[in-house]
Amino acid sequence: MDNLFLLILLPLISALILTFLKTNAAKSIALILSLLSLALTIPFLCTFDANGGMQFEQNWLWISSLHIHFHIGVDGISLPLILLTNGLMPLIIATTFKKDYKGNFYALMAFMQAGLLLVFMALDAFTFYVGWEIALIPIYFICALWGEGDRIRVNLKFFIYTFLGSLLMLIGILYLYQQVPNRDFEWTSFIALDLGENTQRWLFWAFFVAFAIKIPIFPFHTWQPNTYTNAPAAGTMLLAGIMLKMGVYGLMRWLLPIAPAGVALYGHFAMILCIIGIVYASIIAIKQDDVKRLIAYSSIAHVGLISAGVFTWNTNGLSGATIQMLNHGISVIGLFYVLDIIQQRTQTRSLTELGGIASKAPRLAIFFMIICMGAVGLPLTNGFIGEFLLLKGVFQYGFWFAVFAGLTLILGAVYILRLYQGTMLGETTERTIQFEDVKGTELIVLTVVSVLILYIGIFPNFLLNLSAGSVEVLSTFLGR
Repeated sequence: MDNLFLLILLPLISALILTFLKTNAAKSIALILSLLSLALTIPFLCTFDANGGMQFEQNWLWISSLHIHFHIGVDGISLPLILLTNGLMPLIIATTFKKDYKGNFYALMAFMQAGLLLVFMALDAFTFYVGWEIALIPIYFICALWGEGDRIRVNLKFFIYTFLGSLLMLIGILYLYQQVPNRDFEWTSFIALDLGENTQRWLFWAFFVAFAIKIPIFPFHTWQPNTYTNAPAAGTMLLAGIMLKMGVYGLMRWLLPIAPAGVALYGHFAMILCIIGIVYASIIAIKQDDVKRLIAYSSIAHVGLISAGVFTWNTNGLSGATIQMLNHGISVIGLFYVLDIIQQRTQTRSLTELGGIASKAPRLAIFFMIICMGAVGLPLTNGFIGEFLLLKGVFQYGFWFAVFAGLTLILGAVYILRLYQGTMLGETTERTIQFEDVKGTELIVLTVVSVLILYIGIFPNFLLNLSAGSVEVLSTFLGR
């Protein structure tokens, strides 16, 4: 079975089915359908040749008058993200089992899943752009309809930010289309173009801004903290766990190969922005009392390091970025889920009102400790190998960049330990005195997340080998 299109088709069919389900059975059906998507991913993982190039390609003429093809395929950079998308979706659905969501909520999740998969598979720029926009629309409605606080204004800002970035990217795509002799949107046609330095200058910014907003990289991050804070827990997990990876992937798949001269000119400046974002977001995270905002800012710091790895131009940085995209997704949904459990039981997100939960919920305290260790990047957890490669790559790029990037580890340990201490340790408060330990679905989700954190930390070679060949190929574009 090598029909890659089925991975996109199944979520679309799921979305159609779930739209018409108005009962509580919708969440169980959504979970089953998402598990089926994960099961369909396994054969591709088992038969993938890590030393090969683009694999499982399917290429159909879509709009003949414009030479637009529905062209999809995977390599060692995109396959881990497909695994991340289809692997996290069942977990995120399972976290909603105590919520009163109907079929339309899960239909939007499935529709978003299809868009994400299309982004990670697309080898035609028009198809990529369609997937990019498909992924944006459902998450906007998820956050706007089921969010809290000033959700309409906050999500309108998020939508406008990302839409304007998308327009810049579309201008770049249409320009490249005009330069291709055969007038097509193929990725291979774009990277084969002999573009002048001046052209690559503005193309760099057209693509970089679009991707930097989605990641987000400082100073394009201002939509993120409020969006994460006001979104429902599942929406925050979708945004932080999967959707922001679209931006990093875009840098690697489209920006670096298409505009290597532009990267040579402005990559240093982009690296500086990444480092500023790491330090700035880490300091802000330390000062947060709202636990959800704390993790929102910590996410900016972590993706800043991942993006810095992309701009190192070396295999260590690119390998670290590839593996850390997956690892960050696993850890961050664990963090947001634990904090959602705490909020549902205590009706607060304030650190000053929490404390002593470990004495009431020892199982939750153990799971949260494992997740926090993964987020910090301690040895034998999933975050370690990715951060090690990223820092090694940044060190190769420049010593002082590595010094400031290394603050991710130090400052990250400070705010994560503060988070753990403020919630789990100390005396119980009025909010936590009746706290119940995790059970049922909560126990299953946290067990799966914790096992993944430890398994990847102990046996990272599988992921490293999966992406090694594709990363090596990507690094050659930068020498053009």
